[in-house]
Amino acid sequence: MGSVADGRGHHAVQETAGCAGEEVPAERCTGRAPHPPGRRGYAPGVDHRTEAREFLVSRRAKLTPEQANLPAGTNRRVPGLRRSEVAALARVSIEYYSKLERGALGGVSAGVLDAVARALQLDDAERAHLFDLAHAADGGALVRPRRRAAKPWIPRPSLQWTLDAVTQGPAFVRNGRMDLLAANQLARAFYADVYADPQRPANLARFTFLDPSARRFYPDWDLLADICVAILRTEAGRDPHDKELQNLVGELSTRSDEFRRRWGAHNVRHHGTGAKTFHHQIVGDLTLAYEGLELAAEPGLILTIYTAEPGSPSEEALRLLASWTSTRDQTPAVSSDSNT
Repeated sequence: MGSVADGRGHHAVQETAGCAGEEVPAERCTGRAPHPPGRRGYAPGVDHRTEAREFLVSRRAKLTPEQANLPAGTNRRVPGLRRSEVAALARVSIEYYSKLERGALGGVSAGVLDAVARALQLDDAERAHLFDLAHAADGGALVRPRRRAAKPWIPRPSLQWTLDAVTQGPAFVRNGRMDLLAANQLARAFYADVYADPQRPANLARFTFLDPSARRFYPDWDLLADICVAILRTEAGRDPHDKELQNLVGELSTRSDEFRRRWGAHNVRHHGTGAKTFHHQIVGDLTLAYEGLELAAEPGLILTIYTAEPGSPSEEALRLLASWTSTRDQTPAVSSDSNT
């Protein structure tokens, strides 16, 4: 799987239309765990102070003295670095760093945030997440222009045309919640198991953690599950007031121990390019490269295209899937005199 974040599960509003407006029948029982009776919504809420505290504590616990070029010493009772060591590396007082680790990020300067990020050796995704948490603490997330409207998002015709122009690989648009919002014909066939769930929009994260067939579709399920949750955690920092994301996280936390454990790890990442392995029920094993591009006209939406190495078995498998899809979607013409 490569750089992150696509995401399924890496992928929830109720509607019966497919991503391009077509109806998507539920052709089989998905085997998903049923929704708990009487539960129609899951919204635990997002407390940015708790998020900030748990994120900083988890990053400190991951960094060893050796990695920070500090003596390990004796009588070390905590995993990773001590607060005093992080404070010294960031060149702030222990009292000030302790306040930050309690989740009080409001009003913290970019210079201090950068110093803490360097002290904790955060990668680009983790650093961006820290700044998102501080932005939320300042109330910035409350005034951020919201792209989401009350009605479901519908792709512009030109965007769907663009997706349909990609004929040699699955191409789709998703958001940070891993909803599949638009797709070309090959992507709908590729993600047939995901679209089999009648709930719309189809969601990669829900599929990953609640559909048993996900472990067949993703041979590297554990790695993909890690990436999926990291994408959702990143989105939660970017937009902590997204009610639909809160509902999704609440649902998955309630119904999946695997998700709940990973969510508690507070790992984040950017998902832009890489490779993944799949096992499709029609064409078998595939190894596909992917590129993810944020849509300039739709901030927060990612266009992802999967491709296979030229001349590889995976390229042949994609051709077979495209042929199978075209044949399946054709309506046989019945001659008026066929029974004569």
